[in-house]
Amino acid sequence: MKKVLLMMTFSALVAGCAGDSMPVAVLPEIDTSNPLLAEWDTPYATPPFDKIKITDYEPAFETAIAVSRAEIDAIVNNPAKPTFKNTIVAMERQGALLGRIAGIFYNLREADTSEEMDAIALRIQPKMTELSNDIALNPQLFERVKAVYEGSRRGLSDVDIKLLEDTYKSFSRSGAALSDEDKEAYRKYTSELSEAELLFGQNSLSATNEFAINITSASKVAELPAFVKESMAADAKSRGEKGWTVTLKAPSYIPFMTYSSQRDIKEQLYRAYNTRALGGKYDNSDIIRNITSLRLKIANLLGYETYADYVLEERMAETAPAVNSFLAELRDATVEYAKKDYSMINEYAASKGLKGDVMPWDWAYYTEKYKMEKYALDDEQVKPYLKLDNVIKGVFMVAEKLYGLKFVPNKDIAVYHPDVTAYEVYDTTDGKEELLSVLYLDFFPRESKRSGAWMTEFRGTKVIEGVETRPLVSLVMNFTKPTESAPSLLTFDEFTTFLHEFGHALHGMLAKGEYESMNGTSVYRDFVELPSQILENWAVEKEYLDMWAVHYQTGEPIPAELVQKIVDAKNYLAAYSNVRQLSFGLSDMAWHTLKQPYTGEIEPFEKEAMSSVQVTPWVEGTAMSPSFTHIFSGGYAAGYYGYKWAEVLAADAFSLFKEKGIFDAPTAKSFRHLLEQGGQRHPMDIYVEFRGHKPETKALVESMGLK
Repeated sequence: MKKVLLMMTFSALVAGCAGDSMPVAVLPEIDTSNPLLAEWDTPYATPPFDKIKITDYEPAFETAIAVSRAEIDAIVNNPAKPTFKNTIVAMERQGALLGRIAGIFYNLREADTSEEMDAIALRIQPKMTELSNDIALNPQLFERVKAVYEGSRRGLSDVDIKLLEDTYKSFSRSGAALSDEDKEAYRKYTSELSEAELLFGQNSLSATNEFAINITSASKVAELPAFVKESMAADAKSRGEKGWTVTLKAPSYIPFMTYSSQRDIKEQLYRAYNTRALGGKYDNSDIIRNITSLRLKIANLLGYETYADYVLEERMAETAPAVNSFLAELRDATVEYAKKDYSMINEYAASKGLKGDVMPWDWAYYTEKYKMEKYALDDEQVKPYLKLDNVIKGVFMVAEKLYGLKFVPNKDIAVYHPDVTAYEVYDTTDGKEELLSVLYLDFFPRESKRSGAWMTEFRGTKVIEGVETRPLVSLVMNFTKPTESAPSLLTFDEFTTFLHEFGHALHGMLAKGEYESMNGTSVYRDFVELPSQILENWAVEKEYLDMWAVHYQTGEPIPAELVQKIVDAKNYLAAYSNVRQLSFGLSDMAWHTLKQPYTGEIEPFEKEAMSSVQVTPWVEGTAMSPSFTHIFSGGYAAGYYGYKWAEVLAADAFSLFKEKGIFDAPTAKSFRHLLEQGGQRHPMDIYVEFRGHKPETKALVESMGLK
């Protein structure tokens, strides 16, 4: 459902009285002693995190829901003829208070949650879903929207027309045209789905946090790099354990799997990681069956054969056959190369004494060793040049050189956790220095933070009555922590992840437009990853690394030969990595092209879905679907293919930078224009305007060195 129906906008209704003016809402009493409900006298109206208490959320939600209902009533009961301004713009601007609160609460539930917040979410989510349905299924409101949609469009800009069409389509796709009986069914299904998705995410996080292996034998960790042992020792200490503890969180799990030769422990870890929420206390199996069944029922109600058909209508790919064809095209172009990648590592491991085939828990260890031998390159060589403080400077430098941005830390801006730093971001183009955004950076793992890395917004961009509101953007990651003997030194993958998420941040920070629901990252899912994935390309550009990457102890610049090794190794196991990503997309499409509810076991379904790209031996009893939060609780249902789709876009787009120069000013200006537009136009039109042609899959295949 579109943002306009979920009431996730931050704008307020403007007072008016008649005709084309904004409707006036009769608001309930608001307790402004609650910081979530008060005006914020803070730098740039940033959230007063230092004043917000857990107990503030629930009453704030209750009040904000009541305010939203009053605002909707004012639109519905407006005696004036429906117009673009008093209906469509009013819809866009309603829900300011609720959007503000939800923007904080749901973001912090990912970055700094607690059992109390989870409990609040379970109580509030049904009320949010009910409100959303009450709006989407309100026949009087739909009639006003429909009247504007079918009326004259004279005087409307192209962006206005896009907002009008998006609003009308959102109602249509949310059940507004259903019979009364079907509307009730829609309410029931969406309410149940919302709760199921919420529970899925909670179970996945709990299952991840629950498992750990404590090692007390020094001989079993002796081979590990110092940073891994120190991190494991710190984890053990924090848990009140002796020795060294490895968990399923990425900064712990990945280094141990990469550097340890302890196959028995790694097998335990692998099986635990790939059975998260598969059986046991936090089992998501029934929830998956329920989620996919509910999504199918919703799609069928709305006239679609599958849930994928429903979703993809609003994507660049447009149809399920188009997505499946796209995935198949990439699979056919790369799967044989991926099998060769596996055979190469299998032969290498055998030469090192491994008996039998390389199993998935062996993969990281032997691929790292092979890389070291072939390219004389490993993470320990690169990490001294990737001190986090230096990497931050390097990442900011991309934005400075491409787009003229300036980043200034501001300790007066309240943050939600001591690990977080807030920056003022200024646009310095044309000799001016104007505030563009506030950027929050949150780098290190903790029990209260879900795994992975992501960009989000506490507030988006909009213009109301000529007054522009700039965004509040947040980047959340799980990078290697500093230890007692060393600062935070990133792996090359972590550095690339930072660039990726920063690309999303640029998409949000550079947004320029009147309507928040169409700005920044409010674009089709298969377009949203272009800004992030294109930025990853700078990670292997010597010209760029030479500008800032220095040894954290000596200050010596990164050696040219080391940079060349990084460049040479860029496409190491590229085919394997590609088909692994394709397997996730294929699994996603299999779940969401179901035409009948699935009642079987999770593992065989997933195995069948991934079979055409399965390269390593399948491990019986495992499945990734029960912890696949992207598609079951993260908004990527029938959309995970979008990562590969965007890789094609990114490979094709970056080829222009390679041709013109990685910091070429005209190319950067053109790409900035792409970022500024958000979802104000169809993404293919925006892309073709930048690149001059539609993207082709061969650009990605060629970028992997597979010609």
